[in-house]
Amino acid sequence: MRDVTKLTSTLDVGGVRIRNRVFLAPMSGISDEPFRQRAYAHGAGLVVSEMVASGELARGRTGCGLRIRHSGLPVHMVQLAGREAAHMAEGARIVAGEGADIIDINMGCPAKKVTGGYAGSALMRDLDHALSLIEAVVGAVEVPVTVKMRLGWDESALNAPMLARRAEQAGVKMVTVHGRTRCQFYQGKADWRAIARIKQAVSIPVVANGDVGSPAEAAMILDQSGADAVMIGRAHYGAPWTAGSIAAAAAKEATPGLPESPQALADYVIAHYEDMLTLYGTESGVRQARKHLGWFLDRHAADVIGEQRKAILTSFEPVRVIAALREVFSSAAEAMNLRSAA
Repeated sequence: MRDVTKLTSTLDVGGVRIRNRVFLAPMSGISDEPFRQRAYAHGAGLVVSEMVASGELARGRTGCGLRIRHSGLPVHMVQLAGREAAHMAEGARIVAGEGADIIDINMGCPAKKVTGGYAGSALMRDLDHALSLIEAVVGAVEVPVTVKMRLGWDESALNAPMLARRAEQAGVKMVTVHGRTRCQFYQGKADWRAIARIKQAVSIPVVANGDVGSPAEAAMILDQSGADAVMIGRAHYGAPWTAGSIAAAAAKEATPGLPESPQALADYVIAHYEDMLTLYGTESGVRQARKHLGWFLDRHAADVIGEQRKAILTSFEPVRVIAALREVFSSAAEAMNLRSAA
């Protein structure tokens, strides 16, 4: 088993120093500013913005500004998606102008609305076109550029090693690999051993991603992939401290800021809710926050009665939602198991 103390060491990404090697994945509609700030406060080494469509950004579409604005964290990393080299280059320049320290290119998203537009993991079906986008972004900015990919489009085209090697030659400073093909979506188990082929193909850092949610799983993915770091996505649902907890476990330390009582959890969830209302405005914020509140309920208050849950997830009145949250989480037995759940 690989020594997980490696996760506590810093990592250099094109001259940008990352404080540890357990990262929060970019997740569309999830890893917004309030979520990233919490994950970083809990000890995640690196946090990445949710995906930003380069075409929409280049055209100045409303809403993109919230996704790319600097959150005040030491390292600001923004992920771009797109299929047009000109839009990707212009998006990169805009993001760099907003203070991005690292720009990531999305070549791994499996969602049909993304791949249907020949972006995300669809780019792995045409490596020449994928490289034209990489070259456009690298050529447009001075900050380090990274790429997030999958193993390939399907089992007949496991071309991630070739894409990673060509990306490195084009100037990319780090690659992240989710251990599934696009056609698998999130089904089955991520193939951690397959990531080792990408690690062997390049000399830049490789980050392993897929099905990691505990210190034991982080150790296993490092052991089987040989990767330099781990990136964690869906395990953060209802637990923004997950990456930080894994980094803390590797360092044999307590997780910073972990709510350790039902009352503390109630305060935590309410503060997250209020931060989202502040960011998006009340009308949009109450809708945007519902998925997070649902995950908090699923993870820490699974026994909440149906009417209480419905009130929390359907009300448009923040005062009522906050009162219901305080009642539910302050008395939830599951809230006492935060440390083991993380």
